Amino acid sequence: MSLTVSIVEDNDKLRETLARALNRAEGFRCPSQYANAEDALKGLPKDPPNVVLMDINLPGMNGVDCVRHLKHLLAETQIVMLTVYEDTDNIFNALKAGATGYMLKRTTQAELLEAIREVHRGGSPMTTHIARKVVQALQHVSPTALPAEILSPREQEVLDCLARGFLYKEIAEKLGISYETVHTYIRRIYEKLQVRTRTEAVAKFLRR
Repeated sequence: MSLTVSIVEDNDKLRETLARALNRAEGFRCPSQYANAEDALKGLPKDPPNVVLMDINLPGMNGVDCVRHLKHLLAETQIVMLTVYEDTDNIFNALKAGATGYMLKRTTQAELLEAIREVHRGGSPMTTHIARKVVQALQHVSPTALPAEILSPREQEVLDCLARGFLYKEIAEKLGISYETVHTYIRRIYEKLQVRTRTEAVAKFLRR
């Protein structure tokens, strides 16, 4: 069964190029595309896709606000920002609004398709440059922001890997633990931070 991916992008040429690439790629289908947030909010609930690729700089309502509204309408749909913006404010505003991934438009087609697969598997794909910004922001948070009594040192290591955009398998290999143990740690992190997704965990860490 194909992954359905809708696009919200005001650049006609880019939007059509993305849609064509998705429809030609094995295992993907683009059922809808929108040039603005307002049309997306009307159309997407009628035929919810698995994933939405969302631009930030849209005419009218911006992409971050669109994400915030969409998450109330389509709780199961994952949203990946696809944008030229790589400043920290835009990154974390989008993640806090409910986006599950953040990719730059210069990302190759192969990398974008893998990012879509990853977000559908439960991951939070980020362009490497973006992941580094997330990690740097975490490193500048006061040490008291996440005290040891909330997360254990190993749980903090797992959270750091999550922020870097690692897949569960990659976390297991990096930390020398089993795939099942990674799931256990992540479940504990979510319970302790009272969140449900990787994005919420990272965002809550930054807000503490």
